[in-house]
Amino acid sequence: MTHDQTENENCCPVFDPEPWNDKILEWSDKLFLKDSMRTFFHIPSPATITKVLGRMWQTAKDSGAETEPKDVIIMANDPSAFRSDYYLSLQKDIPGANVVKLSGTYYSRVFDGPYSAAPKWIREIKAEGAAKGLTLTDFYFYYTTCPKCAKVYGHNYCVVFAKVG
Repeated sequence: MTHDQTENENCCPVFDPEPWNDKILEWSDKLFLKDSMRTFFHIPSPATITKVLGRMWQTAKDSGAETEPKDVIIMANDPSAFRSDYYLSLQKDIPGANVVKLSGTYYSRVFDGPYSAAPKWIREIKAEGAAKGLTLTDFYFYYTTCPKCAKVYGHNYCVVFAKVG
């Protein structure tokens, strides 16, 4: 599943939601670089996001572990109202870095809207999962473009990955 690279000067590739929407994914030791940041009632500071994601990308790039831009996944998970964990997909392990391996079955669903809609999306994906006989836990949010590109493209797509448990 990939993005399609745009031909304009935007920094984020154009996102095709179809390959991600209403899908069951099997991950076996999928590699992610993990970092955390403080939030205030689940809201991160834009400057902090830029700093943390920049640091993560530089670590991946310096080690040769970065994925192609069209294949990058950056997920956020909020274990509390005051902390977010971020996960950057990698093509290989980085010795000494905080690399985690995610394994299991995940259900993915694409939404389009603002960050503030996340609680509604969790309710919706849980209901959809239940209708399919799935119990869903551990929600990860993948915003597919930066705010600037989302404005240009007219969509603020977010893929929600939920672990099937």
